Amino acid sequence: MIALLKKEINGFLSSLIGYIVIFVFLIAMGMFMWIFPGDTNILDNGYANIDTLFVMGPWVFMFLVPAVTMRLFAEEKRLGTIELLFTQPISDTGIILAKYFAGLLLIVFSLVPTLVYFGTVYLMGNPAGNLDIGGMWGSYVGLLFLGAGFVAIGVFCSSITDNQIISFVVAIFLCFFCYTGFDSISGLSLFGGFDAVIVNLGIQEHYLSMSRGVLDTRDILYFLSLITVFLLFTKTVLDSRKW
Repeated sequence: MIALLKKEINGFLSSLIGYIVIFVFLIAMGMFMWIFPGDTNILDNGYANIDTLFVMGPWVFMFLVPAVTMRLFAEEKRLGTIELLFTQPISDTGIILAKYFAGLLLIVFSLVPTLVYFGTVYLMGNPAGNLDIGGMWGSYVGLLFLGAGFVAIGVFCSSITDNQIISFVVAIFLCFFCYTGFDSISGLSLFGGFDAVIVNLGIQEHYLSMSRGVLDTRDILYFLSLITVFLLFTKTVLDSRKW
């Protein structure tokens, strides 16, 4: 598993994919935080915080994560190397986890440089350091869990097709639906008093809770369950080749 994980990471970093993802994420966040006028602009709103990163991060990840994951299995299928991959001395679960953690590590790599934004805002405070550091770290954990959930969705989408574009589009749709879809559906009168239950099925409710800096066990269990479900879906799809 470790060897496959290293191979996937090297595949990302030896091509432009990994660097483009990290660069686009940092530039997009930088534009919203420092350039574009409005409530997201730190200089305009006059408060020393990096809430913009945690507000806009999910929407940027919604496109970047599928771009990272779309090739993981789809490319193997297109090239006809997937059968060779599954003949290696590693379990199917190990292969799925190796590809999953490779995608997740790239997301982590994209988040680490944003600490520069934190350092800048930290120094801009009046006085310097007038920042809710505990809440910020909680928000980072929330964004990391959200990215981890999106990666699991992307891995599943890559497993169902040999076309990277289809994988990319389906992953964007599922990420979008899982993030905001349940919240929208809960507003329908059709579900009556079950609206609170439906809202809690979506990612947004749990992410917003964590982005306030509150690490509730229920939110963590939700994300772990989401990741597990989509990785199990992936295993089911890959196991279907044996039927």
